[in-house]
Amino acid sequence: MFRSLVIASLICSIFNGPVSAKPLTAKSWLLADDTGKIYDSQNIDEVRPIASITKLLTVMVVLDAKQPLDEVLVLSTKLRDKLPKKDQRTTRKDVIEMTLVSSDNRAALTLCENYPGGVSACVGAMNNKAKMLGMLKTSVVEPTGLDKEDLSTARDLMTLVREARYYPEIGLSKQYQTRLLVNNKWITYTNTNPITQKNKNIQLSKTGWTYPAGGCIVMLFDTPIGDRIVVVLGSKSPKTRIPEAEQIFGLYTEN
Repeated sequence: MFRSLVIASLICSIFNGPVSAKPLTAKSWLLADDTGKIYDSQNIDEVRPIASITKLLTVMVVLDAKQPLDEVLVLSTKLRDKLPKKDQRTTRKDVIEMTLVSSDNRAALTLCENYPGGVSACVGAMNNKAKMLGMLKTSVVEPTGLDKEDLSTARDLMTLVREARYYPEIGLSKQYQTRLLVNNKWITYTNTNPITQKNKNIQLSKTGWTYPAGGCIVMLFDTPIGDRIVVVLGSKSPKTRIPEAEQIFGLYTEN
């Protein structure tokens, strides 16, 4: 019993305070460790839209292709963001950082437009990567997560996070803010997961939100008792996904 209380205290301290128990709105969620052991879960094999969590697969296949990270790319003109639409240039590394930190849709599309064979080849590689990892209920049709046909399950996304640990560049996703040089001008990007500002135990983070998907998030934490993975899909809103992830993380104590 004492051991359980100590572990619970350590987990709560990671979030700088206790996590209040409220009814979860998430349709599907899990808490696991980095070996794939699941401690608690709900509807983990339900296939759901995953919104911008898709971007983890996008970045992974781009890194697998070993394209030069210092190559200068022209940002896609097919989607808009806070930059002017035309003639915006920055390195592939910075485009990856935009994709991971601020979940920039234009950046994700740019990565696939510059993938060998273009967008269709990139999306094909993403689906092949998912199959190779054993994510048999995962399929995507484009690289941003905007399409409701980018689908997966909480269990499959746990597998994705476990694999993503081995990509050092994906660790950039834990930054709260980053400054990137676009057309010789420094632009600040802020993480779509605000707790990256205070929580230094986060090793990987990716959020997602569309109306069909609801609020989504995956996170990997370094804790005193080992790495922990949280997956949340179908939360009520972008405002509920992170508190619910914190609450789920606080559920686990050892008996």
